[in-house]
Amino acid sequence: MIESRDAYHGRTFGGSCFRELGRHIVTDLKPAISRRQVLAGAAAIGSLPLLGPPSAQNRPGPHSNPPAEIQAMLREIDPSNIERYINTLVSFGTRSTLSAQDHPTRGIGAARDWLFSEFQKAAATSGGRMTVELQTYVQGVAPRVPVPTPITNVVATLQGSAPDSVDRTYVVSGHYDSMPTDVTDANTDAPGANDDASGVAAVLEMARVMATRQFDATIVFMAVAGEEQGLFGSTFFATTARAAGRNIAGMFTNDIIGSSIGQSGERDRFTVRCFGEGMPVTANPALEAAWRSLGGWEIESAPRQLARYIKDVAENSATQMDIKIVYRRDRYGRGGDHIPFLQQGYPAIRFTEPNEDYRHQHINVEVRDGVQFGDLPEFCDFDYIARVARVNAIALANLARSPAVPTGALFNVAGLRADTAMRWNANTEANLAGYEIVMRDTTALEWEEVIEVGNVTSATLPLVNKDNFSFGVRAVNLDGYRSPVAFPARTTT
Repeated sequence: MIESRDAYHGRTFGGSCFRELGRHIVTDLKPAISRRQVLAGAAAIGSLPLLGPPSAQNRPGPHSNPPAEIQAMLREIDPSNIERYINTLVSFGTRSTLSAQDHPTRGIGAARDWLFSEFQKAAATSGGRMTVELQTYVQGVAPRVPVPTPITNVVATLQGSAPDSVDRTYVVSGHYDSMPTDVTDANTDAPGANDDASGVAAVLEMARVMATRQFDATIVFMAVAGEEQGLFGSTFFATTARAAGRNIAGMFTNDIIGSSIGQSGERDRFTVRCFGEGMPVTANPALEAAWRSLGGWEIESAPRQLARYIKDVAENSATQMDIKIVYRRDRYGRGGDHIPFLQQGYPAIRFTEPNEDYRHQHINVEVRDGVQFGDLPEFCDFDYIARVARVNAIALANLARSPAVPTGALFNVAGLRADTAMRWNANTEANLAGYEIVMRDTTALEWEEVIEVGNVTSATLPLVNKDNFSFGVRAVNLDGYRSPVAFPARTTT
């Protein structure tokens, strides 16, 4: 049962915004008026139709309610299962990567074996589409690894059903290792309820619910180890995937998604942060050159397009959640399992609760001056975790049923022209319906206008000044599912 929300954030697509936050109302109509006037003229000259909110009852679209089938899937995500998963993971005492690998009830090995069995239960309902494996390697001595240590990822793969999309993969993860105050202490209890049994519980519940359904593309549900020691498990998966040439079109990590109460006592039960990197930290001379020559490229990175996509499809009454996009790789001085994927050039984002309480992270369980420290289940909000899991699930379902992001997107900047001309490569999906050009003011963070251009690979917007807006193109299939947006590079031909 999805919990009712006291003050729900609704909005219309097309530049206007109505937001009720319980304290005040914010409206913004001015950008929409000027843009609509420009596009109305363009449509009159170039016969380009304007598109507002989707008209078909169940057609997926930005900030619209999802199809009934997906709503039913979201309702199956059960907070009581989330609670059970977290309590079981906590019961292993410590899940330090350096703890026992072969003890039946304590340590990371016991957690690994239980996770494997839980994923296998999900796979048993999939009709053979889901397989489960243990991906293991031995990590050598490192600053937080005093002796060579096996690190094992528990990986459940739900194979896509469409031949033209099966090789496109989306990964969702949480890390099942935990730590006390001393990251090299393998013996002290480290319950890790929020960091990160909460993320693993969300992934387990998504695997359970989504295993019974079919998707065009492939989805990987993963619990990784070695995060606290240095992102080792996720690094091994990402580097192995890149070496094998795997097409990972998007990656989510869920890390510290367990509490709706912050350290000062503030409570926010309906917001989750989504961290999206701009310019990559890893050197990318071609991208940096394009950014300098064009301007604004850092706002249009693939991770940020992925974050916008999540906000578009997951911020609605089916999830009751606000997705707060944070234009950073991660929190200051912190890191998560999305980073190795970013380093390999894959689009990746991180989900984290809005207000963290550092008394319940990376710290021994003890009472100080009457205050309970430690990462204990009593500080988790299981309904909140279930809502975050629904955000993940609806985004994954849309991505795995949508076409791929168009490739080769370009727009022509040659000469003094009072129009905007774009082109892109054709998608290969059999059920492709066509493409949409999206645009917004350069100061806006979300796409504000959509123009259907049909099943073509080029389009011109007459009398739309390319200097004044940001543009993109996305693919749409016959079922109405849209891809994330491709931001065009510039060309003079």
